[in-house]
Amino acid sequence: MKSARRRSRELAMRALYQWSATGYNAPLILKQFTEDPLYVKADKGYFEKLFRGVLDEVGKIDAALEPHLDRPLGELSPIELAILRVGGYELGYLLDVPYRVVINEAVELAKEYGGTDGFKYVNGVLDKLAQVTRAIEVAANSRRPAAE
Repeated sequence: MKSARRRSRELAMRALYQWSATGYNAPLILKQFTEDPLYVKADKGYFEKLFRGVLDEVGKIDAALEPHLDRPLGELSPIELAILRVGGYELGYLLDVPYRVVINEAVELAKEYGGTDGFKYVNGVLDKLAQVTRAIEVAANSRRPAAE
């Protein structure tokens, strides 16, 4: 069973994919996605925060992602790019969401929508980004003893 936040991330990823692929304006895409059946079960405010937030900060998010990529942004799968942008936004701007949750949610999206091993790529990129954007949180987690 998907949580309301997971549905929001899924909608945001799909909306960002459409924005990137079609060039349609954001208000038109937002309206279209509020009519999606998945929207009813999503955290509507979180979906809009993710979608608008990524669009507002896409240049900064892309710049933060680029050092951790093995190829130019334009060569990434459009789905994986949309997932990385959602994850990058959450890591950089929504500090109340633990970085491990951000990465896990992005990996789950990549498993469902991405290429065969796309989830491994998404995991690796976001893990490296978390070490930069959430260095204190990552360090604190690495010092905790493993659960028995």
